[in-house]
Amino acid sequence: MQYVDVRETPFEPWQYLAAWQAQQLPENAHSGATAVFVGTMRDFNEGDDVMGMYLEHYPGMTERQLATLVAEAAQRWSLDAALVVHRVGEILPAQPIVLVAVWSAHRAAAFEACRHLMETLKHTAPFWKRETLSNGTVRWVDRNTPG
Repeated sequence: MQYVDVRETPFEPWQYLAAWQAQQLPENAHSGATAVFVGTMRDFNEGDDVMGMYLEHYPGMTERQLATLVAEAAQRWSLDAALVVHRVGEILPAQPIVLVAVWSAHRAAAFEACRHLMETLKHTAPFWKRETLSNGTVRWVDRNTPG
């Protein structure tokens, strides 16, 4: 089971994860490991205070790109399931931006696949970030922070 959700509305990652797992994982799925990453918006970047961010994407293309990444990871690490949820639109500091979760028979595969998905989507998915700084300046983010 693989699932991608690109959404404009805020979400609570732990509630989303629990609901998705209860509704989507087959009852007979008894994975030995689940690895989860939750990314939230920082209130600083490149030495400046950040008041908010607008995250743009290319609808349709973004979802396809993320689905391809998830499918490749599921095959490479023999995952039982994988979930990627990503916010777009207006985001405020401390709000969750991304949730990545993977289920696998073993912890090594779960950890490796989760990290791979997060790092790959940060560098290849078609998202563009526009920050609003505390002084009112608006700027586009040139690059992602290193993993």
